[in-house]
Amino acid sequence: MPIKKATNQKEIKRIAVFTSGGDAPGMNAAIRAVVRTATYYDLHVFGIHEGYEGMIDSKVDRLERRDVANIIQRGGTMLKTARSMRFMTQEGRQSAYETLLAHDIDACVAIGGNGTFTGANIFSQEFDIPFIGIPGTIDNDLFGTDRTIGFDTAVNTAVEAVDRIRDTADSHNRLFFIEVMGRHSGFIALNTAIGSGAGSVLIPEKDMPLEELIDSLRMNAKRQKLFYLVIVAEGNKHGNASQIAEKVRPKLEMYDVKFTIIGHLQRGGAPSCFDRVLASRLGFAAVDGLLKGERNVMAGIVNNKIVYTPLEAAIKTEKGINDELLNLAEILAI
Repeated sequence: MPIKKATNQKEIKRIAVFTSGGDAPGMNAAIRAVVRTATYYDLHVFGIHEGYEGMIDSKVDRLERRDVANIIQRGGTMLKTARSMRFMTQEGRQSAYETLLAHDIDACVAIGGNGTFTGANIFSQEFDIPFIGIPGTIDNDLFGTDRTIGFDTAVNTAVEAVDRIRDTADSHNRLFFIEVMGRHSGFIALNTAIGSGAGSVLIPEKDMPLEELIDSLRMNAKRQKLFYLVIVAEGNKHGNASQIAEKVRPKLEMYDVKFTIIGHLQRGGAPSCFDRVLASRLGFAAVDGLLKGERNVMAGIVNNKIVYTPLEAAIKTEKGINDELLNLAEILAI
């Protein structure tokens, strides 16, 4: 089906795709979708290795359909990724622009999170190169999409880990503080808490005094509930799981207090089916959007429909936690 292209804009024939920032399961599925959609529409597509660092250093290769075969099930990113301090400088961005000029790149697809889109927004304004972002971050903290690529897999990994910890907590009457990733966002923690049946959750978006948690734990001890799981988002105000365990241990002598940090296990592994489908839809939407004249936007899915949100709004607009989920977590933990 032919695409109706926008008028008064340079025709797009050569695009580049790259991944930047933290890796997320499903990034390979997004790369695959970008390459195959571009090929379908007879575009030349190039892969930039190592994100903005590779753009500066001209690490660019032509990608064909066969280059993205057998990657949809793989975690990580075949294009590699990096966090670039050099791209934050005018000189670094100038070098990146010269790389794009040398390869006659008409537009870019950036797969990443907040930092990736911040860089893309600045760069596209300075050099008038169209960018479309694909939200690839386990944190799920970008406005303009219900889910980001990698979030579902990260939550599934965390829930599986918590299920295993529950077995030993129950066997030994232990109180476990289990830290999950999410940077400054509590989406992973809240969904993990509900999915694993944890007793409490500490997230940046809700200020729960530590004394309130301690009182709740004392009440549970009186009810002879001597094992307990608390999910801790890494960005909460009370510190990491180890620090919180140290603060509560002297006040809860009835518990054997332990902590676990799940950490980067959440970033690795094969993406879930949900993340593969999401990444495929957004990869297609990125190329489709460029050909229809969208620029400097993020492709997202809201209420199961593709939407395009300006990069600046995706970065700066706060994506709030669902209050219904917060209420649900509290009710089901009684």
